Amino acid sequence: MTPTLAVVQVQLVVVVALIVAVGVAAGLWARAAERRRITETIIESVERAGLTLDEGPDPVAAGLATFERTVADCADELTAVRSMRHLLEDALDGLPQGVLIIDATGAVVHRNAAAETFARARHADALVEAAVGELVTSALGGLPDRRELELYGPPRRVLVVEVAPITATGGNAAVAVIDDITEHRRLEAVRRDFVANISHELKTPVGAIGLLAETLLGEDDPAVASRLAGRIQSESLRVGRTIDDLLDLSRIETSSVDHPDSVALDGIIGEAVSRIHPAAEQAGISIDVSGVDHAIEVPGDARQLTSAVSNLLDNAVKYSDPGSTVEVGAELGEDGRVSLTVADHGIGIPARDLERIFERFYRVDQGRSRETGGTGLGLAIVRHVAVNHHGTVEVESRLGEGSVFTLRVPATATVAVPSSHEELVR
Repeated sequence: MTPTLAVVQVQLVVVVALIVAVGVAAGLWARAAERRRITETIIESVERAGLTLDEGPDPVAAGLATFERTVADCADELTAVRSMRHLLEDALDGLPQGVLIIDATGAVVHRNAAAETFARARHADALVEAAVGELVTSALGGLPDRRELELYGPPRRVLVVEVAPITATGGNAAVAVIDDITEHRRLEAVRRDFVANISHELKTPVGAIGLLAETLLGEDDPAVASRLAGRIQSESLRVGRTIDDLLDLSRIETSSVDHPDSVALDGIIGEAVSRIHPAAEQAGISIDVSGVDHAIEVPGDARQLTSAVSNLLDNAVKYSDPGSTVEVGAELGEDGRVSLTVADHGIGIPARDLERIFERFYRVDQGRSRETGGTGLGLAIVRHVAVNHHGTVEVESRLGEGSVFTLRVPATATVAVPSSHEELVR
């Protein structure tokens, strides 16, 4: 029996439906297989990374959540590492020494702010860079090394370059430290000179006192005995002056003027003139203070300022010719600083000695200093007083014409303080 058209159409619909169903089933099967493969890959990746898979009914969602959490943790750790790196770089930049970090290839991977100065093309800095390069080779081989460099400048400097190996990924690395020890060496030299000078300054008069006393014991002539006793007294006074100046210098060096009082400058000058007046009168030297502005006040320590002015006056009187005049002046400048000058018309100072006269125990004329009883500490005291008062001390001099010392310190508000020349020199 031949099927009718309706039956054929139904059969065709069934066949098409079966084909579609098979296609859909195949697609679903493929997607399920792909999902299963992705799930297995995620689980394997999580396990290989040593992570703990988040719990949940959907392994894919759990794996993705695990990776998201891990990425967030890594980002936090990276931020912390960067913060720590910036902190370490800031700490290195705060060091006065130059620091360089060198990798296994010899390349500089970091240099702090102090080391940046040695990366320039100047000759002295190029010498430092060359020394670092030579020493780094030793450090990359595992051996620390050290070298001292004297750079003649200007300015003259003494540097120490030290390198040491450090363990790093990919092989040895190295750290180089460049330390400027110029000031340390200068202080060492000052200390050695000080010990040598003070030993000489004390040993010479003490030895003379002992020899004079021994001679005096066996002397019967009253005139000779009197002369020997006078020499002993003179040497004793010399020792006493040296010790007093040393104590004064030590006190001034170790003290500061953090909370200064406002003191009248003419009172300081008057006290200093009173101290020196007997010696000046004996030497036939007059002191003229007519150039002092009596309305000036300065912030500072009255005792230190008096000591500084006294030493300037004492120095002027000792190196002036009999019958000459030492002139003292003080005026307020437009910059708010007072300039106190002490001028003499004595023997003057050679130009080669001008830079050294403020050093301890330095004397331009050793013979003249012995005659006048100078200790060589007076101008050193003046310099330290100037530094303590945020000021400066300067000198101008010509041989045979005299010297002018100028002490410049900040001034406070001026007040009218009447004074007279007679009061200052009384």
